[in-house]
Amino acid sequence: MANPTIIDLPHSLGRDEARRRIRSRIGELPGHIPGGVATVKSSWEGEDRMTMQVAAMGQEVTATLDVQDTLVRVSLILPGMLSFFTGAIAAGVKAKGSDLLLGDDSKTNRT
Repeated sequence: MANPTIIDLPHSLGRDEARRRIRSRIGELPGHIPGGVATVKSSWEGEDRMTMQVAAMGQEVTATLDVQDTLVRVSLILPGMLSFFTGAIAAGVKAKGSDLLLGDDSKTNRT
């Protein structure tokens, strides 16, 4: 098995609020994945760890999100074909991950 790629997403929300926002926003993830069609399966292994399988363009990425008091640690296992793009994928997760998973609720809950 390949070594995981680790990306830390710092936050100042506290563990409970970070976990709540991740739970409420995980359904938005497919719309942020290149290729236009992606499936995301997620489940919680205990209170602070979510596992995900993201499939798009014939590739599947496995990820865990460990929610901590001041950061969310994302661990990605990339298949061989995507390992060539590890740097770009990690940069994308870092750039968009905080906005998508931890961003301002007022942006998504407007009526």
